[in-house]
Amino acid sequence: MRALGLAGVLAAVSVLGLAGCGFTPLYAQGAAGTSLSRISVTTQDDRLGYRLREQLEDALGRDASQAPLWRLETSVEHARRPLGRRIDDTATRYELTVRGAWVLTPLNGGEPITGSETVTTTYAAADQPYAAIAAQQDGEERAAAELARLIRLDLLTALSDQ
Repeated sequence: MRALGLAGVLAAVSVLGLAGCGFTPLYAQGAAGTSLSRISVTTQDDRLGYRLREQLEDALGRDASQAPLWRLETSVEHARRPLGRRIDDTATRYELTVRGAWVLTPLNGGEPITGSETVTTTYAAADQPYAAIAAQQDGEERAAAELARLIRLDLLTALSDQ
């Protein structure tokens, strides 16, 4: 019972210490995390761009009922490199490197914020054509999800500095 009281006192002291230093939780009212849902996302018109847009809208929690405050434009480049070789000189795995550059522009005017992230993922090379396509698409989906996560973190950092 005494340890529970001591823990409560320590928690209260730490909360007061954080309040005094100017700490603001990322998703507090008026913090950077609350405005992410008001970012409209545009990507290039291909399969990887479409997947990235889906992942970004999910990661940002896009609220279509509210007018956007920012426009996020992305451009994606990808490269595929074979890894490992079978005896017949075909690849056993592929490495997919995706580089995404982004520009966040305030719709009411102002200086745009830019950044870029790079993600690398691997997937197995299958002998059957359908399995090979499915593996490549799964690798692209995982790369898009990770790229969206990294861009979201960049946006949170950039918006919290303003």
